[in-house]
Amino acid sequence: MDGSVEIPKIVSVDDHVVEPAHLWQTWLPPALRDRGPRVIRSALAPPRAKGDFVTELASEGREVDVWIYEDLVAPMLQVIASVGVPPDKITADPISYDEMRPGCFEPKARLADMDLNHTEASLCFPTIPRFCGQIFLEAKDKDLAAACVRAYNDWMIEEWCGDSRGRLIPLCLIPLWDPALAAAEVRRNAARGCRAISFTELPANLNLPSLYTDYWDPLLHACDETGTVICMHIGSGSKMTKSSPDCPAAVIVVLTFDNAQLSMTDWLISGALEELGSDLEVGELEIFPRPDLCIARLRRSESVA
Repeated sequence: MDGSVEIPKIVSVDDHVVEPAHLWQTWLPPALRDRGPRVIRSALAPPRAKGDFVTELASEGREVDVWIYEDLVAPMLQVIASVGVPPDKITADPISYDEMRPGCFEPKARLADMDLNHTEASLCFPTIPRFCGQIFLEAKDKDLAAACVRAYNDWMIEEWCGDSRGRLIPLCLIPLWDPALAAAEVRRNAARGCRAISFTELPANLNLPSLYTDYWDPLLHACDETGTVICMHIGSGSKMTKSSPDCPAAVIVVLTFDNAQLSMTDWLISGALEELGSDLEVGELEIFPRPDLCIARLRRSESVA
């Protein structure tokens, strides 16, 4: 005996996936594919001014991969797929899928990377739809948006997680704008083994009713009925805390935990947890013993319980 301790493999519930370029072009019904999210390769026009985040396509320049959906023009940025890049080389510059490590978007390559990283299982939050599917909430055509949510979930369960032998844990989206439709999607996916959905940490930030209303009751009942975990990632409310309008970015980074505190407070005070029938257990990650609720990146020292 040399006194060494074997470290158990990691089960991570705060990982991320970059959706492959073919996702909605494969999983949407054929009649909708030309209007669904899709990738084109194009040059980009330079920003009009410092801090201008409006992206415009250009006919000349270095070509990168860009997601197109309704009014959305979203280039792939190195910083969101920077695994393997030395820290001092990470930038927010647009890139193509060819420049990413394949494990960012290919399940077999991800499993190989997990072996290298001593990781047994992984639950991945979305990237292109944003953490809880905000691009579909903001979409003009809600019928198309609902189809896009279903297509994402079909890809998540059948392609991303399907051949992983349980190591890739499915995390599905819901149509946030319709709790009854969201409840139906929870039940549809639970019937094929998915027991986790991504939800917004602060619904009111997305101009949705808060947890202090009965708006979410159909969704909460469906999650309780199926044992589905409600997962929330910091930033899924689309707004971050600022100490002042002119504070530097470093202040916002320091205060990122605040969203999780606000969210946990709403869940505790609103009575929504009674809808789920759960008791609170405080740990490095907040997970309810059934389990029913998971907030990524809420630390023990920052908990409000």
